[in-house]
Amino acid sequence: AGLLGGGAPIRAGEVSLAHHGVLFLDELPEFDRRCLESLREVIEQGVVRIARANVRCELPARFQLIAAANPCPCGFHGTPDRDCRCDDAALARYRRRLSGPLLDRIDLSVRVGEVAWEALRDPRKGTETSALVRTRVLAARARQRARGVARNAQIRDRELDQQVAAEPEALDLLGEAVERLGLSARGARRVLRVARTIADLEGRETTGRTAIAEALQLRLPSP
Repeated sequence: AGLLGGGAPIRAGEVSLAHHGVLFLDELPEFDRRCLESLREVIEQGVVRIARANVRCELPARFQLIAAANPCPCGFHGTPDRDCRCDDAALARYRRRLSGPLLDRIDLSVRVGEVAWEALRDPRKGTETSALVRTRVLAARARQRARGVARNAQIRDRELDQQVAAEPEALDLLGEAVERLGLSARGARRVLRVARTIADLEGRETTGRTAIAEALQLRLPSP
């Protein structure tokens, strides 16, 4: 009830409180499996439907989901300087906590490694400031509005080809990825939306092969 809402009287859950904002779920695999599976429809529809006794209601839940998880129960799998204490069975059980259909609805997957103390102390040089990134994002948003959409993530499937304007070579690459990597139809459409956003950030009118390649890299789990 805390995440999706419910109770008597019915109260909005975190997904509705995060409407038009950010919902951050830390330690995602530790959430109740049924609760996580219920997120699938919410992510797709942007609403949460609650039925309690003779009361039914629909609450808005259009949010940006950010989730974090350790790579394994002990937290050290894939860490170069520390040994993972988990056996294969423990790793398999841990990974099964997140279903394929749920992961299929997450567009960007990035593995974040440990940060050395020296890196935390030294200011980062030669990287974009938050102000510069904001300028690029605002420009990308303006391009999206000019095409008649608020956000690329909300492009309807029937309008995807027109809105994405993918170049033939880009579609060829996506087709290869679908065949070789087993991407679902939903996954392929989500790759197109992310690639369109990358193209918008770069100020491009069409979505090229490099944008598709970057979107694929961001979608696939990091090794």
